[in-house]
Amino acid sequence: MYRTFFRTLLPLLLIVALAACAPPTQPPAEAPAEAAAPEVPPTPTPIVTEFGAGQLQLSYWHGLTGADGVTMQAMVEQFVADNPDISVRVEAMAWETYWDKLLTSMVAGSPPDIFILHEFLTQGYARQGVLRPSGDLYVSGGGSLPDEDFKPQLLERLDYEGVRYGVPLDNLGWGVWINRDLFEAAGLDPDTPPTGEAELLEAARLLTVDANGLHPNEEGFDANQVVQWGFAVNNPTNTFQSVLWQYGGDIFAGDDSLLDEEPALATLQFLTDLIYVENVSPPPSGFDALQAFGAGQLAILPYGTWGLNFMRDSDVNWDVWPMIQIGPAQPAARMSSHVLHLPATAEGERLEASKRLITYLSDNGYTWATSGQVPARFSVQEQLDPEELRAVIVFAESFNAQGRIETPHPLKQELNAAWQPEVNGAWNNVATPEEALRTANERVQDILDRYASE
Repeated sequence: MYRTFFRTLLPLLLIVALAACAPPTQPPAEAPAEAAAPEVPPTPTPIVTEFGAGQLQLSYWHGLTGADGVTMQAMVEQFVADNPDISVRVEAMAWETYWDKLLTSMVAGSPPDIFILHEFLTQGYARQGVLRPSGDLYVSGGGSLPDEDFKPQLLERLDYEGVRYGVPLDNLGWGVWINRDLFEAAGLDPDTPPTGEAELLEAARLLTVDANGLHPNEEGFDANQVVQWGFAVNNPTNTFQSVLWQYGGDIFAGDDSLLDEEPALATLQFLTDLIYVENVSPPPSGFDALQAFGAGQLAILPYGTWGLNFMRDSDVNWDVWPMIQIGPAQPAARMSSHVLHLPATAEGERLEASKRLITYLSDNGYTWATSGQVPARFSVQEQLDPEELRAVIVFAESFNAQGRIETPHPLKQELNAAWQPEVNGAWNNVATPEEALRTANERVQDILDRYASE
């Protein structure tokens, strides 16, 4: 079983790795004849922490290496304090390293006792038979977790062939962080988000300034000497999909790719034009949007829930909005979830101890909310302090009102690796929006056709 799983997903890992290497926007300069080979950066070393002294030790893996990982460590530390018979070895590693190591552990028959997957990957892993069903952790299956306390659409994504896998830890996803001072200096109301293409463009122009104090719609504006950007076009997974849904489109439906339809082109054209026609956003390659925001050089930053602790540590007078409504069809903001899973091999006392830890993490969602992530449980969301966790509340309300979860598919990772680099290529001027979507559509359709023929 595990070897079949490995053979199926090993080519995918190569695809993902290659897709991450976006082509340069210009041909590279010719290298000197005796130039030394570039150094290959070492694989990041997992952060390993052991908690407790209980004889029964659980292994818990995740990719939470940012500020949210610190919060998770504190939660595990409290768990072992409350359950002295259990100790936990936590391995945190960057997601790109995490997927490879997780798959390798499954092939070897020694997976961690608990691990995190995003909800859109659950069906693919369940299809390979490497996940243990989780129905017995919920009230409906004899456990303690109330089924109705979770977003129904999220639980649907965890069902495969009528069986539920995993327990959602949170609702994470996309919104907009703004610099209130820059808005006020531009004569804009930071409490009134723009709606639609025209309003966003007008605000972004007023918020974009070159070294001479000129805006993009003023004569003499120097696009090569911008000192303050109005908007940041970034992250195909979140920004492109959120806006695509707002235009009434999607990546695929059933066995058909939808990237050759008008909503996809309208979405990519508008976002690309913000960079190269309107000059209110920099090309994403080589531009660190988060650091620019922290330095006061970016006014509107589409970014995720996990940005909260960064904002708290910055000197920016920041605020947060739900995802801006750009497209004309309907509101939408991409959301996802970190889902706690058990391996198919779990059994005996280790299984029971693992179920205790998962239940504990779910029950203590308020602590998890301090990391910026929205707790998956509705009952915990209702308890959030409006002063301490206002940003989390804004995201929670946004996700409950307009949050949209990606369409599941057993080959989800491969599908994402097929279209995301093409969108990013358009944003970095490697291809026109039409060319990028034509290639993306063909690649996605090939994968859907192959799956349908299996």
